[in-house]
Parts: sequence; C-alpha cells; structure tokens
Amino acid sequence: MMSIATVHAVWFSGTGTTEKTVRRIARRLADKLGSRYAEYSYTLPQSRQHSLTIPAGDLAVVGCPTYAGRVPNLLMPYLRDMVRGAGALAIPVVLFGNRNYDDSLMELDKLLTADGFTCVAGAAFVGEHSFSRTLGAGRPNVQDEAEMDAFADRVAAKLAAGDTTPAAVGGCDPIRPYYTPRDRHGNPINILKVKPKTDMEKCTRCGWCAAHCPMGSIDPDDFSRVPGVCIKCCACVKGCPAGAKYYDDPGYLYHKSELEEVYARPAENALFL
Repeated sequence: MMSIATVHAVWFSGTGTTEKTVRRIARRLADKLGSRYAEYSYTLPQSRQHSLTIPAGDLAVVGCPTYAGRVPNLLMPYLRDMVRGAGALAIPVVLFGNRNYDDSLMELDKLLTADGFTCVAGAAFVGEHSFSRTLGAGRPNVQDEAEMDAFADRVAAKLAAGDTTPAAVGGCDPIRPYYTPRDRHGNPINILKVKPKTDMEKCTRCGWCAAHCPMGSIDPDDFSRVPGVCIKCCACVKGCPAGAKYYDDPGYLYHKSELEEVYARPAENALFL
C-alpha cells in the first residue's frame, strides 16, 4: 500500500469556486489516505513571489480557473517557474464557467508534468462563470460535491493500490489558441483591456477590492482607478460588500449576454483517472 505523507491543496481562485473544489478534493484525499493536509493559495500577487516545492512522497491537488479555454496566461510564469514537484504526485483541477474547459486541463497537466510531478488523475468541474450570476449559478452544487467526493475516493483507491500511472486527461495536444469571443457577424470581440468601473455613490472606501485583486491592479488610494492589468476574474465585482464595482463595456456586456444565452444548459464535469 502506498503511503502519502501530505496532501497539498494549491489554488488560484478569484471568486472562490476553484478554492472550494480543490480544498474539498484534497481534504477528502487526506482523510482517505490517512495523510496530513496542507494548503497554499497563489491567488494574491504576494503569494506568487514565493516558490512552492512539493516533495517526493506527497500529493498536490493544483487548481486554476479556465480563461478562454486555457490556463490564464498571467498565471503561466508562476506555474511554470515557481512550482516544483520534486518527484511528487499531482492532480490538476480546472474550473470552467459552464461553457467548456477546452484545453485548460491538458495545459495544466503539461505544466505540472514539466515541473516534475506525476499527474495521476485530473478533473474539470463547472463553477459559476466569473462574468455572470446566472451562467452556472450555484455551481459547484451538492451534486458536484458528491462527484468531487467520488472522484477523490477513486483516486485514493488507485494510490492505495500502488498505482501511479499518469492519467490521460481531456484536451488537445498541441494546445489550441485561446477561445475568441465573436459578435453576431463573426467579428472578434477584444475585451483584453476592459476594466471595471466604480459607482462612487455606493463605494464605502473600505479597500476590499484593492486588497483582494489577484493582480494587485486597483489603486489602494483611489479605488476607482485600475492602473494595472485586469484579467476579468470579477473578484472585485462579486466580492465588493457595497456592490459598487461593475463593467459597462459594450463588447464585454455583449459577450456576457451571448454566453448566458448560448450556454444556459447545465454542463457536465469531466473526470480522468
């Protein structure tokens, strides 16, 4: 029987769905395997200044959201250069906003493998879309949590049997380009430079948005200013206690409404062992 010393939950999560998923799977695995449990969030900028090494004999459940069908490009340097699996095992986990995870899981699997991990399983779970409160609303839900538990149980059984065979996860190799939103005439919509606005009549100047922006892009002295890059994670929009943050860019709003209309059906999770 294989012994796993510590199961590590490792995540980036702007609005909490990836964190919820990764922590649940990792805790369940630790319980099933009789292992210690540890966690590390690389959500905030300061956390990505430090390297993370998972030693041989440990297992890391590493999660990130799907952005345009891929691993978010601004997370690539951290995952590529700062995370190390010194012979450790890993389970890549991605969350997607009810559209499709495309190649994000394959890409995360490849990154972790290049970092020195053996990826023994992988999963893509549905979470509420960062842009929307209706697309994938309430996901992950109770049924999703049951699937997470069953997935963790199957992985635990695989490892307990001494099986560390790498899993073949969904996606394309080579990795395809990022998904491009388009208008009804087929023209691409570019929202890369779109940034959130602030309703200063609602804003209480509590500073929550600046403190929780995963890119550190909101001016802590003037919360209406976003001098840094915005990845549209919507942490500020969904997390603002006063509901003062919003987007008003026409292209962004069109893309959001199209996603809500076209992908209203409940998407399914994808599990790989």
